[in-house]
Amino acid sequence: MKQCIYLLAVCASLISCNSAVKNNNAASLEVAKKYMEAVETNNIALMDSLLADNYMGYGPSINDSTNKADALANWRYNAENIYESIKYTRHQNIAVTTTEADEADAGDWVANWAYLTIKYRGGGNDVNLWVNATYKIENGKIARSRTFYNEADVLRQKGFVFVRADEVE
Repeated sequence: MKQCIYLLAVCASLISCNSAVKNNNAASLEVAKKYMEAVETNNIALMDSLLADNYMGYGPSINDSTNKADALANWRYNAENIYESIKYTRHQNIAVTTTEADEADAGDWVANWAYLTIKYRGGGNDVNLWVNATYKIENGKIARSRTFYNEADVLRQKGFVFVRADEVE
């Protein structure tokens, strides 16, 4: 009988741990979803409320990084001067809790795969691109992000032509 009680206690413990991870993942997915809505609606105040004070964003290039204040200033400038609209035409989110990473990377993450359409102010070529973004969620806010997309393809769609440096006279 003691063995049955012990087994039931272990099972209950495992179920409650699994339930806690699912709850964390659901909450993390909601934070990422709200952030995507803020991007689409140019809602800087909502972005501000969703980014942690110690937020750091990385990408798309290897040496690109930004803190919260600079990220918000960049979004504000782009919304007022460059982008007419950004539309997530297709996207998929998945949440995961990592435990095997180093301390800085362990925790709750949301991965987002999206197809975006960007319309620019003043006309010009619209851009369609695939974007991969990951968000580390801490205490209900985005503490870190890593964003990847093909910058060369965006520039090509805007009309830029690439030439090798040794081909230019």
